[in-house]
Amino acid sequence: MTDTVTVVGAGLAGSECALQLAHRGVPVKLYEQRPTNNTVAHHTDRCAELVCSNSLKATRLESAAGLLKHELETMGSYVLTAAKEHAVPAGGALAVDRDGFSEAVTEMVEAEPLIELVREEVCELPEGPAVIAAGPLCSDALFKALSDKLGGAALSFFDAAAPIVDAETIDRTRVFAQSRYEEESAGDYLNCPMDKEEYQRFYDELISAKRVIARDFEQSDLFCACQPVEEVARTGVDSLRFGALKPVGLKDPRTGRRPWAAVQLRAENKAGTAYNLVGFQTNLTWPEQKRVFRLIPGLEEAEFFRYGVMHRNTFVDSPKVLDRTFGIPGTKIRLAGQICGTEGYVEAIASGLLAALNTYADITDKPLVTLPPETAFGALVAYATDPETKDYQPMHVNFGLVPPLADQSLKKRERYAAYRDRAIAQMDAFMEERRDLFEKEA
Repeated sequence: MTDTVTVVGAGLAGSECALQLAHRGVPVKLYEQRPTNNTVAHHTDRCAELVCSNSLKATRLESAAGLLKHELETMGSYVLTAAKEHAVPAGGALAVDRDGFSEAVTEMVEAEPLIELVREEVCELPEGPAVIAAGPLCSDALFKALSDKLGGAALSFFDAAAPIVDAETIDRTRVFAQSRYEEESAGDYLNCPMDKEEYQRFYDELISAKRVIARDFEQSDLFCACQPVEEVARTGVDSLRFGALKPVGLKDPRTGRRPWAAVQLRAENKAGTAYNLVGFQTNLTWPEQKRVFRLIPGLEEAEFFRYGVMHRNTFVDSPKVLDRTFGIPGTKIRLAGQICGTEGYVEAIASGLLAALNTYADITDKPLVTLPPETAFGALVAYATDPETKDYQPMHVNFGLVPPLADQSLKKRERYAAYRDRAIAQMDAFMEERRDLFEKEA
């Protein structure tokens, strides 16, 4: 290979893209602006750093998230393999040791002789072949260059991350270990139970606490999957009890009864020395986070390794300005990751893999990749690249995107199983048809 591909951004998508290309014999220049130019959300200079939750969602094949993981495994995802190797207990979900995972991806990238990791900011669009995987926190200079090229067709939303607490400062006399659902491994989560009075006090203080951005958000400004907990609370006094704090399936061993509400904590690392507050993305000021979140039973003396943060994420209107391979028409440049508007960690990994395959196909004069829309992966791409998609917003993979089944009478459980079986069969057929993309690895 004589073509060197420029990949901008060493996040989940960029790292996957670079590794896929290098393992096919393609030289890669992987640019990462950290630590020279840090973002408001990142804390390290490592590749594939997770800036929000450490959960990569469900693993069950009867879920769209689990099915997407299976498809990526079938296609040989390197970043997903690292995630599984650094998994921490999370019931039916894949959660990772945040530091161990990013360190492993960084080591893979640095050990690959065909990848040159360049620590500097990219301010102009490269000539190509190139993949822009700069993420939703793309630098202002690069995003301006991108917007100028696309005619300013950019959108944005606010995103938030949850705080992380020191495990040693959690009161284990109040907090108990239990997963919410029986089919999950017992004890993967810690639970802070609240009675009605404790919940009401917490709720009142939460909705009146000071925020960093002191204005009421329009609903369109907030991505629903990462809405700040205080904004969810403002929709109604019981909104949290039926959301992140739902006590269903839990029994407080001190009372033998289901609590009125419960805050769940999920391990951040294999050692169990740090826990994040599940569903507690927030825009509260740091002093207010300390004050309000210490009202949660069991966290009265909690010390915070990291407070929650909120930042503006930016993405392009992909269905209108990119082609079906997330390419900029008339160029040799593709986009990958959340800057395309595909929301989620695994979705970012997937888009990086797809960008690599299509870039490799371009270089080697092979047909471009068309994924079966019946697969979770293919359905997400079809949604994000369909010119008929209206009011484009960040989207997680979900079964609402896949084509309907012929049998419309199936109940939910049977329907999801049918989606699974159909998707696996379609992915197997795709892998057989496109062996030319997967048998050339060095």
